[in-house]
Amino acid sequence: MAPTITGPFGKPEQVNLIGSSAFLGRRQEAEKSAAQRGMPSFEEELWRYTPIGDLDPSKYRLDAPGGSIADVGLTKGIENEAAAIIEVADGQIVSTVINDEAIQVHSEGTEMENAVGSVIPIGTDFFTDCNLSYCTAPLVIEIARNSVVASPILVRQHTTTSEIVWFPRLVVQLGENSEATVVEHQASPFINALVCPVNEIKVAQAARLKYLTVQEHGPALWQISTQVAEVQRDAHVALSQVALGGSYARARIDTQMAGKGSSGEISAIYFGRENAQHDFRTFQKHEAPHTNSNLLFKGVVDDDSRAIYTGLIRIEAEAGDVNAFQTNRTLKLSESAWAESVPNLEIENNDVKCSHASAVGPIDEEQKFYLESRGVPTDIAEALVVKGFFADVLEGLPSRPIAQAIDGRIDQLVALDKERL
Repeated sequence: MAPTITGPFGKPEQVNLIGSSAFLGRRQEAEKSAAQRGMPSFEEELWRYTPIGDLDPSKYRLDAPGGSIADVGLTKGIENEAAAIIEVADGQIVSTVINDEAIQVHSEGTEMENAVGSVIPIGTDFFTDCNLSYCTAPLVIEIARNSVVASPILVRQHTTTSEIVWFPRLVVQLGENSEATVVEHQASPFINALVCPVNEIKVAQAARLKYLTVQEHGPALWQISTQVAEVQRDAHVALSQVALGGSYARARIDTQMAGKGSSGEISAIYFGRENAQHDFRTFQKHEAPHTNSNLLFKGVVDDDSRAIYTGLIRIEAEAGDVNAFQTNRTLKLSESAWAESVPNLEIENNDVKCSHASAVGPIDEEQKFYLESRGVPTDIAEALVVKGFFADVLEGLPSRPIAQAIDGRIDQLVALDKERL
């Protein structure tokens, strides 16, 4: 019997909550946890500087009407080389195409139920609990051990219906000594909706995963997402985020160096215009010795947009010989734009090398003057500085076609700014 929906959202339509009796019991437990915890407040440390008080969940109906994928945005063209393509719209799986026998996809059954919640337990926070309780199309991507998936796995999670709330759930599991690249595309047109994705990532011993999230939401949509990666012995994960849309777009990104010799790279590009708000919360947790992590986030805020970054590096007492670094830099292209950057360290072991750095400010006048002194017009000089600012992050993205498309989109965004001057 499906859980009785008693949560904070508007009157639900007919929603099919799949699962065995045991899994439905976990859903009910998660719903109870969310109800007990309640909506977060901006007074909580993890929600400082946010407009969470403006979110009225009762305005969104819990629904899964399905739909179609129309605009593929920055992921256009990579279908031709993809090892798998999975498309989900408005809470329903649209299509699944698998071109590599090393890939298995589970949307129901024991494999799905065992995987969901294996990295993010019940009680983590309000939105992850709601996700477990109400996700209508959970997906598990499993990569066989000792296999290399050379082409990217493309997952499109699109929202096309106004005034709904839905909860994408994606679990990626890499077997021992395997290798894969996943590209997730989150997109929506100009609609008012709420989307709360959860990604659980398990990278087994000596496995290697590159995971790129491209977010292209319309300017009225709210997204509150959580991504947690658990990295085992001698394994490596590279998590990249590109955030270009949304009214309020929040991404919590956790990397857990759980095995000896594990490592992680975390990077992001964000560009805020008009009244957009980009919010990143990162956690680099080192539980095992001889582990490494490096984070680099770069963004631009223009018009009246806002950007928030809060990062924490946590070194446990047992984690000796650790290197962990964290850098966040934000360019302000207008006086009314606003950005906040708060890096933090918690270190319980002396055998570490850690650093954190943050900077918020306008375009470097020396760089601009250098270009102008060589005959480059001021507006073009500013655009070139912005492009150069993002270059090192773009070069590290796992898909060259998408990196080139993002570079072109940045050109467009900078050009739009110049047209308004």
